[in-house]
Amino acid sequence: MLTILGENVIQWLKQLGCSTSTATQLWNMTDFILVLILSVILYYIAKFIIVRVFKRIADKTENVWDDILLENRVFHRMAFLIPGFLIYALAPETLSEFGTTTVHVVHTLTSIYIICIFMFIINSFFNAVDGIYQTLEVSKYRPIKPYLQVASIIVYVIGGILILAYVLNEKPASFLAGLGAASAILLFVFKDVILGLVGGIQLSANDMVRPGDWISMPKYGADGTITEITLTTVKIRNGDMTITTIPTYALVSDSFQNFRGMTESEGRRIKRSVLINMNSVKFCDRELLEKFGKIQLISDYISKKEIELAEFNAGNNHDATVLVNGKRQTNLGIFRAYLDAYLRSNPDLNQSMSLLVRQLQPTELGLPIEIYAFSKIKEWVEYERIQADLFDHILAIIPEFELQVFQRPSGNDVKS
Repeated sequence: MLTILGENVIQWLKQLGCSTSTATQLWNMTDFILVLILSVILYYIAKFIIVRVFKRIADKTENVWDDILLENRVFHRMAFLIPGFLIYALAPETLSEFGTTTVHVVHTLTSIYIICIFMFIINSFFNAVDGIYQTLEVSKYRPIKPYLQVASIIVYVIGGILILAYVLNEKPASFLAGLGAASAILLFVFKDVILGLVGGIQLSANDMVRPGDWISMPKYGADGTITEITLTTVKIRNGDMTITTIPTYALVSDSFQNFRGMTESEGRRIKRSVLINMNSVKFCDRELLEKFGKIQLISDYISKKEIELAEFNAGNNHDATVLVNGKRQTNLGIFRAYLDAYLRSNPDLNQSMSLLVRQLQPTELGLPIEIYAFSKIKEWVEYERIQADLFDHILAIIPEFELQVFQRPSGNDVKS
Protein backbone atom coordinates (compact mmCIF):
# COMPACT_ATOMS: atom_id res chain seq x y z
CA MET A 1 0.00 0.00 0.00
CA LEU A 2 2.82 2.38 0.86
CA THR A 3 4.52 1.55 -2.47
CA ILE A 4 1.38 2.41 -4.42
CA LEU A 5 1.05 5.64 -2.47
CA GLY A 6 4.68 6.47 -3.22
CA GLU A 7 4.24 5.90 -6.94
CA ASN A 8 1.20 8.18 -6.99
CA VAL A 9 3.02 10.92 -5.10
CA ILE A 10 6.02 10.69 -7.47
CA GLN A 11 3.73 10.94 -10.49
CA TRP A 12 2.01 13.94 -8.92
CA LEU A 13 5.37 15.65 -8.31
CA LYS A 14 6.39 15.00 -11.93
CA GLN A 15 3.23 16.68 -13.09
CA LEU A 16 4.21 19.69 -11.01
CA GLY A 17 7.44 19.92 -13.01
CA CYS A 18 9.86 17.91 -10.84
CA SER A 19 12.27 15.48 -12.41
CA THR A 20 12.04 11.77 -11.66
CA SER A 21 15.13 11.83 -9.41
CA THR A 22 13.95 14.92 -7.55
CA ALA A 23 10.45 13.52 -7.07
CA THR A 24 11.87 10.21 -5.84
CA GLN A 25 14.22 11.97 -3.43
CA LEU A 26 11.42 14.14 -2.03
CA TRP A 27 9.27 11.07 -1.47
CA ASN A 28 12.15 9.25 0.23
CA MET A 29 12.56 12.19 2.61
CA THR A 30 8.87 12.51 3.48
CA ASP A 31 7.53 8.94 3.56
CA PHE A 32 8.90 8.21 7.04
CA ILE A 33 7.48 11.51 8.34
CA LEU A 34 4.12 10.54 6.89
CA VAL A 35 4.35 7.20 8.73
CA LEU A 36 5.04 9.05 12.00
CA ILE A 37 2.04 11.33 11.44
CA LEU A 38 -0.12 8.35 10.50
CA SER A 39 0.94 6.46 13.63
CA VAL A 40 -0.01 9.41 15.84
CA ILE A 41 -3.40 9.70 14.13
CA LEU A 42 -4.02 5.96 14.51
CA TYR A 43 -3.04 6.19 18.20
CA TYR A 44 -5.71 8.78 18.92
CA ILE A 45 -8.31 6.90 16.88
CA ALA A 46 -7.52 3.62 18.64
CA LYS A 47 -7.51 5.31 22.05
CA PHE A 48 -10.90 6.87 21.36
CA ILE A 49 -12.43 3.59 20.17
CA ILE A 50 -10.90 1.33 22.83
CA VAL A 51 -11.66 3.61 25.77
CA ARG A 52 -15.15 4.40 24.54
CA VAL A 53 -16.05 0.73 23.94
CA PHE A 54 -14.76 -0.45 27.31
CA LYS A 55 -16.35 2.51 29.10
CA ARG A 56 -19.73 1.61 27.66
CA ILE A 57 -19.23 -2.00 28.73
CA ALA A 58 -18.21 -0.87 32.23
CA ASP A 59 -21.26 1.39 32.52
CA LYS A 60 -23.63 -1.43 31.57
CA THR A 61 -22.21 -4.03 33.94
CA GLU A 62 -22.50 -4.13 37.73
CA ASN A 63 -19.00 -5.53 38.14
CA VAL A 64 -16.35 -3.24 39.60
CA TRP A 65 -13.36 -4.92 37.97
CA ASP A 66 -13.91 -3.26 34.58
CA ASP A 67 -14.24 0.16 36.25
CA ILE A 68 -10.98 -0.43 38.12
CA LEU A 69 -9.22 -1.45 34.89
CA LEU A 70 -10.36 1.82 33.34
CA GLU A 71 -9.26 3.84 36.36
CA ASN A 72 -5.78 2.33 36.16
CA ARG A 73 -5.59 3.21 32.42
CA VAL A 74 -4.86 -0.34 31.29
CA PHE A 75 -6.77 0.12 28.01
CA HIS A 76 -5.42 3.64 27.47
CA ARG A 77 -1.87 2.35 27.43
CA MET A 78 -2.68 -0.44 24.98
CA ALA A 79 -3.27 2.22 22.32
CA PHE A 80 0.40 3.26 22.63
CA LEU A 81 1.41 -0.06 21.05
CA ILE A 82 -0.09 0.85 17.65
CA PRO A 83 2.52 3.55 16.71
CA GLY A 84 5.35 1.25 17.75
CA PHE A 85 4.15 -1.73 15.70
CA LEU A 86 3.36 0.49 12.68
CA ILE A 87 6.77 2.20 12.63
CA TYR A 88 8.56 -1.14 13.19
CA ALA A 89 6.68 -2.75 10.28
CA LEU A 90 7.11 0.12 7.80
CA ALA A 91 10.69 1.09 8.66
CA PRO A 92 12.28 -1.20 6.02
CA GLU A 93 10.12 0.34 3.27
CA THR A 94 10.46 3.97 4.33
CA LEU A 95 14.14 3.96 5.34
CA SER A 96 15.68 1.42 2.96
CA GLU A 97 17.31 4.17 0.91
CA PHE A 98 19.23 5.30 4.02
CA GLY A 99 20.84 1.89 4.50
CA THR A 100 20.40 -1.11 6.77
CA THR A 101 22.10 0.66 9.69
CA THR A 102 19.36 3.28 9.87
CA VAL A 103 16.67 0.59 9.68
CA HIS A 104 18.41 -1.34 12.47
CA VAL A 105 18.57 1.75 14.71
CA VAL A 106 14.88 2.49 14.16
CA HIS A 107 13.98 -1.17 14.81
CA THR A 108 16.00 -1.09 18.04
CA LEU A 109 14.36 2.13 19.23
CA THR A 110 10.85 0.93 18.40
CA SER A 111 11.55 -2.42 20.09
CA ILE A 112 12.65 -0.59 23.25
CA TYR A 113 9.52 1.57 23.00
CA ILE A 114 7.25 -1.51 22.65
CA ILE A 115 8.95 -3.26 25.60
CA CYS A 116 8.51 -0.18 27.80
CA ILE A 117 4.83 0.10 26.86
CA PHE A 118 4.30 -3.57 27.68
CA MET A 119 5.95 -3.05 31.08
CA PHE A 120 3.67 -0.07 31.80
CA ILE A 121 0.60 -2.06 30.72
CA ILE A 122 1.51 -5.00 32.95
CA ASN A 123 2.24 -2.67 35.88
CA SER A 124 -1.14 -0.96 35.39
CA PHE A 125 -2.77 -4.38 35.25
CA PHE A 126 -1.12 -5.36 38.55
CA ASN A 127 -2.41 -2.14 40.13
CA ALA A 128 -5.87 -2.98 38.84
CA VAL A 129 -5.61 -6.51 40.26
CA ASP A 130 -4.73 -5.02 43.65
CA GLY A 131 -7.68 -2.62 43.41
CA ILE A 132 -10.05 -5.47 42.52
CA TYR A 133 -8.64 -7.58 45.35
CA GLN A 134 -9.23 -4.73 47.81
CA THR A 135 -12.97 -5.04 47.16
CA LEU A 136 -12.92 -8.60 48.52
CA GLU A 137 -13.33 -9.41 52.22
CA VAL A 138 -10.23 -11.60 52.21
CA SER A 139 -8.05 -8.54 51.45
CA LYS A 140 -8.41 -7.48 55.09
CA TYR A 141 -6.56 -10.62 56.17
CA ARG A 142 -4.29 -11.47 53.23
CA PRO A 143 -2.83 -8.41 51.43
CA ILE A 144 -1.31 -9.25 48.03
CA LYS A 145 0.35 -5.91 47.29
CA PRO A 146 3.86 -7.11 48.30
CA TYR A 147 3.58 -10.06 45.90
CA LEU A 148 2.36 -7.84 43.08
CA GLN A 149 5.29 -5.53 43.71
CA VAL A 150 7.65 -8.50 43.42
CA ALA A 151 5.97 -9.45 40.15
CA SER A 152 6.36 -5.85 38.92
CA ILE A 153 10.06 -5.91 39.79
CA ILE A 154 10.46 -9.18 37.87
CA VAL A 155 8.69 -7.65 34.86
CA TYR A 156 10.92 -4.56 34.98
CA VAL A 157 14.04 -6.73 35.34
CA ILE A 158 13.05 -8.85 32.34
CA GLY A 159 12.21 -5.72 30.37
CA GLY A 160 15.54 -4.16 31.29
CA ILE A 161 17.39 -7.29 30.20
CA LEU A 162 15.56 -7.31 26.86
CA ILE A 163 16.33 -3.62 26.32
CA LEU A 164 20.02 -4.10 27.11
CA ALA A 165 20.10 -7.14 24.83
CA TYR A 166 18.70 -5.04 21.96
CA VAL A 167 21.10 -2.18 22.62
CA LEU A 168 24.15 -4.46 22.85
CA ASN A 169 22.88 -6.66 20.01
CA GLU A 170 23.11 -9.76 22.18
CA LYS A 171 20.72 -12.64 22.70
CA PRO A 172 18.83 -12.34 26.03
CA ALA A 173 19.93 -15.86 27.05
CA SER A 174 23.61 -15.10 26.61
CA PHE A 175 23.14 -11.75 28.32
CA LEU A 176 21.56 -13.51 31.32
CA ALA A 177 24.48 -15.91 31.49
CA GLY A 178 26.81 -12.95 31.74
CA LEU A 179 24.88 -11.60 34.71
CA GLY A 180 25.85 -14.63 36.81
CA ALA A 181 29.14 -13.01 37.71
CA ALA A 182 27.30 -9.93 38.94
CA SER A 183 24.88 -11.88 41.16
CA ALA A 184 26.61 -10.72 44.36
CA ILE A 185 26.17 -7.10 43.31
CA LEU A 186 22.54 -7.73 42.42
CA LEU A 187 21.92 -9.34 45.80
CA PHE A 188 23.42 -6.31 47.51
CA VAL A 189 21.37 -3.88 45.41
CA PHE A 190 18.13 -5.80 45.99
CA LYS A 191 18.87 -6.67 49.63
CA ASP A 192 15.94 -4.65 50.99
CA VAL A 193 13.61 -6.08 48.36
CA ILE A 194 14.62 -9.66 49.21
CA LEU A 195 14.29 -9.07 52.96
CA GLY A 196 10.95 -7.35 52.36
CA LEU A 197 9.72 -10.29 50.29
CA VAL A 198 10.77 -12.79 52.97
CA GLY A 199 9.23 -10.61 55.69
CA GLY A 200 6.01 -10.12 53.73
CA ILE A 201 5.63 -13.88 53.22
CA GLN A 202 6.17 -14.54 56.93
CA LEU A 203 3.76 -11.78 57.96
CA SER A 204 1.09 -13.09 55.62
CA ALA A 205 1.62 -16.81 56.32
CA ASN A 206 1.55 -16.33 60.10
CA ASP A 207 -1.19 -13.66 59.95
CA MET A 208 0.96 -11.39 62.14
CA VAL A 209 -0.41 -8.05 60.91
CA ARG A 210 -3.13 -6.82 58.58
CA PRO A 211 -4.06 -3.40 57.21
CA GLY A 212 -6.21 -1.76 59.85
CA ASP A 213 -4.43 -3.40 62.81
CA TRP A 214 -3.41 -1.16 65.68
CA ILE A 215 0.18 -1.93 66.64
CA SER A 216 2.73 -0.42 68.99
CA MET A 217 6.47 -0.49 68.24
CA PRO A 218 8.29 1.94 70.59
CA LYS A 219 11.67 1.24 68.96
CA TYR A 220 10.47 3.03 65.82
CA GLY A 221 8.15 5.49 67.56
CA ALA A 222 5.11 3.78 66.06
CA ASP A 223 1.79 3.53 67.88
CA GLY A 224 -1.18 3.55 65.55
CA THR A 225 -3.06 1.87 62.72
CA ILE A 226 -1.44 0.13 59.76
CA THR A 227 -2.58 1.86 56.58
CA GLU A 228 -0.47 0.05 54.00
CA ILE A 229 1.80 -2.98 53.72
CA THR A 230 4.16 -2.92 50.75
CA LEU A 231 7.14 -4.99 49.68
CA THR A 232 9.72 -2.96 51.60
CA THR A 233 7.76 -0.77 54.05
CA VAL A 234 4.78 -0.74 56.39
CA LYS A 235 3.02 2.61 56.90
CA ILE A 236 1.48 3.35 60.29
CA ARG A 237 -0.76 6.32 61.08
CA ASN A 238 -0.07 7.27 64.70
CA GLY A 239 -2.55 8.74 67.14
CA ASP A 240 -1.24 12.27 66.44
CA MET A 241 -1.93 11.66 62.71
CA THR A 242 1.76 11.45 61.84
CA ILE A 243 2.98 8.65 59.57
CA THR A 244 5.70 6.23 60.66
CA THR A 245 7.34 4.05 58.01
CA ILE A 246 8.86 0.77 59.20
CA PRO A 247 10.83 -1.75 57.11
CA THR A 248 8.64 -4.79 56.47
CA TYR A 249 11.29 -7.18 57.71
CA ALA A 250 11.52 -5.27 61.02
CA LEU A 251 8.09 -6.65 61.97
CA VAL A 252 9.62 -10.12 61.75
CA SER A 253 13.02 -9.45 63.31
CA ASP A 254 11.84 -7.10 66.11
CA SER A 255 9.02 -7.37 68.63
CA PHE A 256 5.82 -5.35 68.44
CA GLN A 257 2.42 -5.31 70.13
CA ASN A 258 -0.69 -5.96 68.05
CA PHE A 259 -4.01 -4.87 69.55
CA ARG A 260 -6.08 -6.94 67.13
CA GLY A 261 -6.74 -9.52 69.84
CA MET A 262 -8.33 -6.81 71.95
CA THR A 263 -10.52 -5.51 69.12
CA GLU A 264 -11.67 -9.03 68.23
CA SER A 265 -12.38 -9.99 71.86
CA GLU A 266 -15.61 -9.38 73.76
CA GLY A 267 -14.22 -6.53 75.85
CA ARG A 268 -11.43 -4.04 76.43
CA ARG A 269 -9.58 -4.31 79.70
CA ILE A 270 -9.79 -1.76 82.49
CA LYS A 271 -6.87 -2.17 84.90
CA ARG A 272 -6.42 0.79 87.18
CA SER A 273 -5.94 1.27 90.92
CA VAL A 274 -6.62 3.92 93.54
CA LEU A 275 -4.29 4.44 96.51
CA ILE A 276 -5.86 4.29 99.97
CA ASN A 277 -4.30 5.95 102.99
CA MET A 278 -3.61 2.99 105.30
CA ASN A 279 -4.12 5.18 108.38
CA SER A 280 -7.81 5.46 107.49
CA VAL A 281 -8.42 1.69 107.61
CA LYS A 282 -10.30 0.62 110.77
CA PHE A 283 -12.75 -1.86 112.31
CA CYS A 284 -16.45 -1.08 111.94
CA ASP A 285 -18.46 -0.41 115.09
CA ARG A 286 -22.22 -0.82 115.39
CA GLU A 287 -22.92 2.75 114.31
CA LEU A 288 -20.74 2.44 111.23
CA LEU A 289 -22.33 -0.89 110.27
CA GLU A 290 -25.80 0.66 110.51
CA LYS A 291 -24.63 3.48 108.24
CA PHE A 292 -23.20 1.07 105.67
CA GLY A 293 -26.30 -1.14 105.96
CA LYS A 294 -28.33 1.61 104.30
CA ILE A 295 -26.30 1.25 101.08
CA GLN A 296 -28.57 -0.84 98.87
CA LEU A 297 -25.88 -2.69 96.93
CA ILE A 298 -24.26 -4.15 100.06
CA SER A 299 -27.07 -4.17 102.68
CA ASP A 300 -27.63 -7.93 102.26
CA TYR A 301 -23.88 -8.57 102.25
CA ILE A 302 -23.38 -6.73 105.57
CA SER A 303 -26.27 -8.57 107.23
CA LYS A 304 -25.09 -12.01 106.12
CA LYS A 305 -21.49 -11.20 106.99
CA GLU A 306 -22.44 -10.07 110.50
CA ILE A 307 -24.34 -13.29 111.14
CA GLU A 308 -21.45 -15.35 109.80
CA LEU A 309 -18.87 -13.52 111.96
CA ALA A 310 -21.08 -13.67 115.06
CA GLU A 311 -21.47 -17.44 114.71
CA PHE A 312 -17.74 -17.87 114.20
CA ASN A 313 -16.80 -15.75 117.22
CA ALA A 314 -19.40 -17.45 119.42
CA GLY A 315 -18.28 -20.90 118.32
CA ASN A 316 -14.69 -20.10 119.21
CA ASN A 317 -15.49 -18.30 122.51
CA HIS A 318 -13.85 -15.05 121.44
CA ASP A 319 -14.11 -12.10 123.84
CA ALA A 320 -15.99 -9.49 121.80
CA THR A 321 -14.97 -6.65 124.14
CA VAL A 322 -11.44 -6.71 122.73
CA LEU A 323 -11.26 -5.60 119.06
CA VAL A 324 -8.42 -7.90 118.08
CA ASN A 325 -10.25 -11.01 119.24
CA GLY A 326 -12.16 -12.96 116.62
CA LYS A 327 -13.22 -11.60 113.25
CA ARG A 328 -14.69 -8.18 112.52
CA GLN A 329 -15.63 -6.22 109.43
CA THR A 330 -13.46 -3.31 108.35
CA ASN A 331 -14.40 -0.24 106.38
CA LEU A 332 -11.89 -1.30 103.70
CA GLY A 333 -13.38 -4.80 103.42
CA ILE A 334 -16.89 -3.37 103.06
CA PHE A 335 -15.57 -0.87 100.52
CA ARG A 336 -14.14 -3.73 98.46
CA ALA A 337 -17.45 -5.58 98.69
CA TYR A 338 -19.24 -2.44 97.51
CA LEU A 339 -16.88 -2.04 94.54
CA ASP A 340 -17.41 -5.67 93.56
CA ALA A 341 -21.21 -5.26 93.72
CA TYR A 342 -21.03 -1.96 91.85
CA LEU A 343 -18.93 -3.47 89.03
CA ARG A 344 -21.33 -6.42 88.70
CA SER A 345 -24.29 -4.06 88.40
CA ASN A 346 -22.61 -1.85 85.80
CA PRO A 347 -24.23 -2.47 82.37
CA ASP A 348 -21.15 -1.13 80.53
CA LEU A 349 -18.94 -3.97 81.80
CA ASN A 350 -18.82 -7.47 80.34
CA GLN A 351 -19.93 -9.74 83.16
CA SER A 352 -18.84 -12.92 81.34
CA MET A 353 -15.17 -11.87 81.45
CA SER A 354 -12.80 -11.49 84.39
CA LEU A 355 -14.06 -8.99 86.96
CA LEU A 356 -12.48 -8.46 90.36
CA VAL A 357 -11.38 -5.97 93.00
CA ARG A 358 -8.06 -6.75 94.62
CA GLN A 359 -5.44 -5.35 96.96
CA LEU A 360 -1.93 -4.93 95.65
CA GLN A 361 1.32 -4.78 97.57
CA PRO A 362 1.30 -1.77 99.96
CA THR A 363 3.86 0.89 99.14
CA GLU A 364 5.08 4.13 100.67
CA LEU A 365 2.35 5.82 98.61
CA GLY A 366 -0.49 3.85 100.17
CA LEU A 367 -2.48 0.67 99.65
CA PRO A 368 -3.48 0.14 95.99
CA ILE A 369 -7.03 -1.13 95.40
CA GLU A 370 -7.13 -2.30 91.80
CA ILE A 371 -10.13 -2.60 89.52
CA TYR A 372 -9.78 -5.36 86.94
CA ALA A 373 -12.68 -5.56 84.48
CA PHE A 374 -13.55 -5.44 80.78
CA SER A 375 -15.61 -2.80 79.03
CA LYS A 376 -18.19 -4.04 76.53
CA ILE A 377 -17.45 -1.08 74.28
CA LYS A 378 -13.96 -1.17 72.74
CA GLU A 379 -14.09 2.07 70.77
CA TRP A 380 -11.48 4.38 72.28
CA VAL A 381 -13.60 7.43 73.13
CA GLU A 382 -16.43 5.42 74.71
CA TYR A 383 -13.96 3.17 76.50
CA GLU A 384 -12.27 6.18 78.11
CA ARG A 385 -15.67 7.60 79.08
CA ILE A 386 -16.70 4.36 80.80
CA GLN A 387 -13.39 4.14 82.64
CA ALA A 388 -13.54 7.80 83.71
CA ASP A 389 -17.15 7.48 84.94
CA LEU A 390 -16.20 4.42 86.94
CA PHE A 391 -13.34 6.09 88.77
CA ASP A 392 -15.24 9.36 89.18
CA HIS A 393 -17.74 7.39 91.22
CA ILE A 394 -15.08 5.46 93.16
CA LEU A 395 -13.18 8.60 94.16
CA ALA A 396 -16.41 10.33 95.17
CA ILE A 397 -17.71 7.55 97.45
CA ILE A 398 -14.43 6.71 99.22
CA PRO A 399 -15.08 9.29 102.01
CA GLU A 400 -18.51 7.67 102.62
CA PHE A 401 -16.63 4.63 103.90
CA GLU A 402 -14.49 6.86 106.11
CA LEU A 403 -11.44 6.08 104.00
CA GLN A 404 -8.99 8.54 102.55
CA VAL A 405 -7.26 8.65 99.19
CA PHE A 406 -3.51 9.05 99.53
CA GLN A 407 -1.68 11.69 97.54
CA ARG A 408 1.57 13.49 98.15
CA PRO A 409 1.18 16.77 100.02
CA SER A 410 1.35 19.95 97.94
CA GLY A 411 2.68 23.35 98.94
CA ASN A 412 -0.79 24.43 100.09
CA ASP A 413 -1.01 21.34 102.36
CA VAL A 414 2.30 22.28 103.97
CA LYS A 415 1.15 25.86 104.53
CA SER A 416 -2.10 24.75 106.13
